[in-house]
Amino acid sequence: MFGYTFGELGSILAMQTFAGLILFSIFLLMALGLAIIFGQMGVINMAHGEFMILGAYMTYLTSHVFQNYAPGLFGGYFFVAMAVAFVVSGALGLLVEWALIRHLYARPLDTLLATWGLSLILQQAYRSIFGPREVGVTLPDWMMGSLPVTETIEVQINGLFVMGLTLIITGIVALLLFKSKWGLQVRAVTANRTMSGAVGIDTRRVDRLTFGLGCGIAGIAGSAFTMIGSTGPTAGQLYIVDTFLVVVFGGAQSLLGTIFSALTISQSQSTLEFFLTGSMAKVITLLIVIGLLMLRPQGLFVLKVRK
Repeated sequence: MFGYTFGELGSILAMQTFAGLILFSIFLLMALGLAIIFGQMGVINMAHGEFMILGAYMTYLTSHVFQNYAPGLFGGYFFVAMAVAFVVSGALGLLVEWALIRHLYARPLDTLLATWGLSLILQQAYRSIFGPREVGVTLPDWMMGSLPVTETIEVQINGLFVMGLTLIITGIVALLLFKSKWGLQVRAVTANRTMSGAVGIDTRRVDRLTFGLGCGIAGIAGSAFTMIGSTGPTAGQLYIVDTFLVVVFGGAQSLLGTIFSALTISQSQSTLEFFLTGSMAKVITLLIVIGLLMLRPQGLFVLKVRK
């Protein structure tokens, strides 16, 4: 098939599957925050990619601080960088919700236009502060290299780290949503905002914290992104369409749907990209998703909510 032996084809598919899992990890980290925001608040946040890139730039700055002022601790800088990325991106999210988003609830088209304008402002800010060129992050030595699985298959250590990080973050989000008081309030507001307010839940506070958490998770996704790509002012826009696709395809209010959708789309793109061009892989993946959404417009997994 395509000039490869069965052994070579098996190795290629295994390597592409692993590459797809890395892409899945980035998609899922991005989509988790967006699904929480869009699913609960109905806000179409076109600046979500810029929050991711803010996290990537925070990781870049943290790596330079450790290189220059604490080289002996450089091996552990990435854990500090993720915390910094989460806090800074989340804090900006809280500010944006207070200054902009809270005035536009129940007006999805207005939130789309407003956050698209915000994305342009943030891109220009990054361009002015960090420069127009892409920058890369130096990884600690223990993240470099690969582990041999067979004679023809190797897996990248930093890729394994990204996947492990994604499992941890997804688990934490699931615990917050289903085992905490805040998560109970979020699910109540999602199910029926009016009744939630009537029984004493501060829906505005829940919205603000939700938006901040979603943006903070995007910041962590930006930290993970630095392991697989260079960081530039417009890099976030390369992922925002795929992220919205993941959220809509999986079902905007379903954590399980977001996970399954991210896995399906990332694996499809990764496998098709080897045999076709990157653009054709995206086109075919998009056509498949559109076809499935025509059969199931509400997405793969649906929560019953009362409006």
